[in-house]
Amino acid sequence: MFYDSKNTVDVQRARARFEILIKSGKTFELTEKKLHRSGQQNRYLHLILTWFGIETGNTLEYVKDNYFKRLCNPDLFIETKQDGYLGAVQVLKSSSSLDSAQMTTAIERFRNWSAGEGVYLPEPNEDEFLKHIAIEAERYKNYI
Repeated sequence: MFYDSKNTVDVQRARARFEILIKSGKTFELTEKKLHRSGQQNRYLHLILTWFGIETGNTLEYVKDNYFKRLCNPDLFIETKQDGYLGAVQVLKSSSSLDSAQMTTAIERFRNWSAGEGVYLPEPNEDEFLKHIAIEAERYKNYI
């Protein structure tokens, strides 16, 4: 069952359900439901990462992991985990763990940084440029 914390009736229902579960000694899970990103946002991200790779001679994966995640958005993607042998290690989270608002922030940061590096990345509404990138990506698919 989903409850909207901004709706007072839903909050009352959630609390009542929570109390019932506790009183009855049940095992339960509380999870936050995030708004998932759209397929359009995913395609756009893929295109701008690809374009940056083409412009700089890097692979898509290298751009995504090192520039998009580590350099521009470490607070969203880097987490420290404990490894039994290595101790504390930093790992990159998947972009699928972000909701649409977080992804918008991450993309804006990457676009701003990229512009400062001399590589213009189109906005989501620049259809012709994005179409051009898709064509170039197909040409460079063996290299990026």
